[in-house]
Amino acid sequence: MIDPLAEIVTLLQPEARFSKIVGAAGSWRVRRTEAGRPFYCAILEGACRLAADGQEPLTLQAGDFVLIPAVHGFTMSSLAPMAENAIDSLPIALPDNEFRLGLPDGLPEVVLLIGYCDFASPDAGLLVSLLPQLIHVRGESRLATLVQLVGEESRGLRPAREIILARLLEVLLIEALRSTTRAAASPGLLRGLADGRLAAAIRRMHEDPARSWTVAQLAREAALSRSAFFERFRQMVGTAPMEYLLTWRMGLAKRQLRRGEGGIAEIAERVGYSSASTFSVAFTRFVGLPPAHYARRHRPSGHEGMEARQVIPTA
Repeated sequence: MIDPLAEIVTLLQPEARFSKIVGAAGSWRVRRTEAGRPFYCAILEGACRLAADGQEPLTLQAGDFVLIPAVHGFTMSSLAPMAENAIDSLPIALPDNEFRLGLPDGLPEVVLLIGYCDFASPDAGLLVSLLPQLIHVRGESRLATLVQLVGEESRGLRPAREIILARLLEVLLIEALRSTTRAAASPGLLRGLADGRLAAAIRRMHEDPARSWTVAQLAREAALSRSAFFERFRQMVGTAPMEYLLTWRMGLAKRQLRRGEGGIAEIAERVGYSSASTFSVAFTRFVGLPPAHYARRHRPSGHEGMEARQVIPTA
């Protein structure tokens, strides 16, 4: 059986690029406004508050994990809020490569492992749109164990520390993605997969992207009426069924074009288009480049031979 989440994760290629341990005590607050870099935070000890743009504020506690796939503005703070006009806290570097917020002395009241990760795929922006805006996992024993291991490795000075930490963080990110099955999760693919009926339709789209799907056919796969399926899908996944299918088809097409996996007519057929010309029109509208131009621009260096030339024949 096709696993849509595994396919999305494989295409995203999550990598943990940066992390640090931050302790905090007293009243403190930090804000982040940069966009684009996925942010994660594991609560190793204590508790704090997180307020992300467009989301209800959260109280985070030990063992929790938060992932914001495409960072918008957010604020992290102590449980006791600072005055709105107070100056935001600046982290103080400590000798042991950790950082401190709020009161500089004494034991920290909360310890966080925070960092930024990358999605190595050139289609990261496209695929992140299928994920919830905020992923918050609590009460998952496997994830709590991973958080503990990451914390121990971060504080240790053992050989190959950075390699082990990077692998643990990658597993942690994937575990967080598949652990998000709560109905309260923000709309996205994960919430859709948590709904048994919608999951059946999503799996069929991934199993057979070349099929000329209609909303009515997908509704039958989900054992719902056409209108109920459309509304439920849009509410849970955050996009209409055919928009989701188009996004997935274009992700597959872009990967095949980059790899030189056949001519445009062949790729068009694989992703559900009856001709190279109709595919080219749809691809150009969606991506902003004709397929042949996209293939040339994104062809890996050293692949100018037959494999690359296979892509260039156009509609």
